Amino acid sequence: MSKSVELLLTENVEYLGIVGDVVKVKSGYARNFLIPRDFATTPSAEKIAQLAERRAEAEKQVADLRTARMSMIEKLQDFELSLERTCNDSGLLYGSITQKDIADALVEAGFAVQQRDVRLGQTIKRIDAYEIIVRPEADLEAIVKLWVVSDRPLDADEDKDKKEGEAAEGGEGEGQEPREREPRYPTGGVDALAF
Repeated sequence: MSKSVELLLTENVEYLGIVGDVVKVKSGYARNFLIPRDFATTPSAEKIAQLAERRAEAEKQVADLRTARMSMIEKLQDFELSLERTCNDSGLLYGSITQKDIADALVEAGFAVQQRDVRLGQTIKRIDAYEIIVRPEADLEAIVKLWVVSDRPLDADEDKDKKEGEAAEGGEGEGQEPREREPRYPTGGVDALAF
C-alpha cells in the first residue's frame, strides 16, 4: 500500500481542508480517521459536482470566520490583560501561567480566542509585564500586554534590603543576641550514635 492517498473531503476537517477539497494524506490517517467517520471518500468528477453547493457554503463560512478574526485582531492590538496570582515575597509564582489561562481570560473579556491561538515565547513564572502573541491564522497576529500581579501586597524594597542585610550578618538583626545553634548531628563520638 502506498504511503499517501488522495481523498475528496465530504466534511470540513480542521487544518486539512473544506468540503470538496481533494487532499493528499497519509494512508493510516485516511484508513483510521477520515474514511471511518465519513469525512472523506475517493475522488471522482460526479462526487465533486455533488458537493459543489456544500463547498460554496463552506467557502462563505470560511470567509465570514476570516472577517471576524480580522476584526478581533484589530481590537486585540492594544489590549491589556491583568491576571492576579499567588506568589512569594520575591515575586515568583506558585505555579505558572499557561496558554489556557490567557485564552480563558481573553474569552471572559469578550474575545473569541482559542487556546492554540495564544503563543507563549517563555514560561511565565514571575510577577511582571509580558507581551503575548495571539495568532488565530498564520497571517493574522496581535500583541497583547499581559500584567501578572500579586494577589497581596509584596514586601517593600526596604524590607527586602533589611532581610538581605540580616542574612549577610548571619541572621542576627540589630540589638539581638547571637543565637546558639544546635548541632545537626550528635557529638561525642561513637557512643552518641549507638542505638
